[in-house]
Amino acid sequence: MDFITVSNSVLWIVVILQSIVIFALTRQVGVLFERVAPAGALAMNQTLEVGAPAPNLSLQTLSSTLVDVGGKSKNNKSQLVFFVSPDCPVCKSLLPALKSAAKSENSWIDLILASDGKTQDHAGFVKQYGLSDYPYIVSEVLGKSYGVAKLPYGVVIDEQGNVASMGIINSREHLDSLFEAKERKTASIQEFMQGQQSDEQFVEVK
Repeated sequence: MDFITVSNSVLWIVVILQSIVIFALTRQVGVLFERVAPAGALAMNQTLEVGAPAPNLSLQTLSSTLVDVGGKSKNNKSQLVFFVSPDCPVCKSLLPALKSAAKSENSWIDLILASDGKTQDHAGFVKQYGLSDYPYIVSEVLGKSYGVAKLPYGVVIDEQGNVASMGIINSREHLDSLFEAKERKTASIQEFMQGQQSDEQFVEVK
């Protein structure tokens, strides 16, 4: 009987210790989740400013049609101007996510693909990756007007022709962050999170 009593006591002690450890780990995970902000697209740009009018350009696509980039929307949709390159590995890896996002967001956004480099095989690139459903513009002027220095880069232009969000896109999460920033009417997800933290600190101080 003494052995059974001792063993049961030991088991209960082990169970209690495990419960304490699990509770501590759960609390730590919660703290980490609060501290780690969502990774949004890095809005590095010395030419554009969120909220300002986007450069309004009428440019020819590979299929010889004219597309208006920027300016007030004629169909009440926003535009996503996505800058890519046929020799950019990251751009290629993002194309499936980009097409998926464009289809899921097609009720409010039009996708425009933009690139540069006259000697590159843009037509082959479009055919290989099934991009013929989207306007594809090859223009050095467009890249310079939008201050694009690194690829892949995305710019969301709202229905009024203003820059809603922008940034370097290295993942689907970055792409989604552009849409989220537009919806929340903020320059970037980072700015939104900083604003939330400031509000929380204000409430705590108060």
